[in-house]
Amino acid sequence: MKLTLSTLLKTSVLALASMSFMATAAPLSAEQQDQVRELIRDTLVNNPQILEEAVTAWQQQSAERASVQLSTVIKQNNDALFNDAASPRIGAKNAKLTLVLFTDYNCPYCKQFDPLVEKIVKKYPDVAVVIKLLPFKGETSQISAQYALTLWQQNPARFTALHQRLMSKKGYHSESSIISALKSTDNASLKIDEKTTAEVRNSLGLADALGVQGTPATLIGNQMIPGAISYEDLEQLVKAELAKKS
Repeated sequence: MKLTLSTLLKTSVLALASMSFMATAAPLSAEQQDQVRELIRDTLVNNPQILEEAVTAWQQQSAERASVQLSTVIKQNNDALFNDAASPRIGAKNAKLTLVLFTDYNCPYCKQFDPLVEKIVKKYPDVAVVIKLLPFKGETSQISAQYALTLWQQNPARFTALHQRLMSKKGYHSESSIISALKSTDNASLKIDEKTTAEVRNSLGLADALGVQGTPATLIGNQMIPGAISYEDLEQLVKAELAKKS
C-alpha cells in the first residue's frame, strides 16, 4: 500500500499520542497498555477530525517556524541581499520594494521568467530587482555569469542589453554563444574580472542560507518563491507587498 504524507502524519500522531500517555502515566501492565491503545484507537476512529486537526496544526506550526527562520536569515544578510554594489540591479533607484532574483543563464525556466520580472519593473516604478547569478548548470553558467558581473562593475548602463541577450539563448550556452552575445551588444573586448568569482561565491552562500534549491527563486518581502510562477501570481505578490509599504 502506498502511504501518502497525510497518512504518515496521521499514523505518527496516533503513535505519539499512545507513547506520550504511557510515558507520563504510572507504570501499566501489558493488559492495561493494550486497553489504552484500544481506547485511543477507538477515539480516533470515531472522531477522525481529530487527526485532520492535528495534521493541520502541525503543518501550520511548521510553516510558521520556516517563516520565522527565513525572516531571521534575511535580517542577518540584509546588506548582502539588497545593498551589495557588486550585484546587478534593475528598476527604481529608491525603491519601496526590492526583489532578489536568483537566476542562471543556462536555466530554461529562468529564461521564461526573466521577461516577467522586467515587465513588473516597467509597470511598477517603485520596484527594483537585485540579480544574484547562480552557476548551477555547468561551466558556461559560471563563465556567462562572470562576464555579466564584470560588465556590471565596469559599465552598469550596458548590463541590461547583455543580460537580456544571454537570457534569450535557447538551451545551454556554449563558449561561442557567449562570445556572440558579447559581440552583438558591443562588448567584444570585455575580459572577465576574476574578482567576480567572489560575487558568485557570495550569491551561492546566500542561496544556501535561504534554502534556495534551484533557479529561478525570487525573494519577495519575507517570502521565497521557488520556480517560474505566472505573471499574474508574480504581480499579485508584488502588489500585496507594495500595499504593506504604502
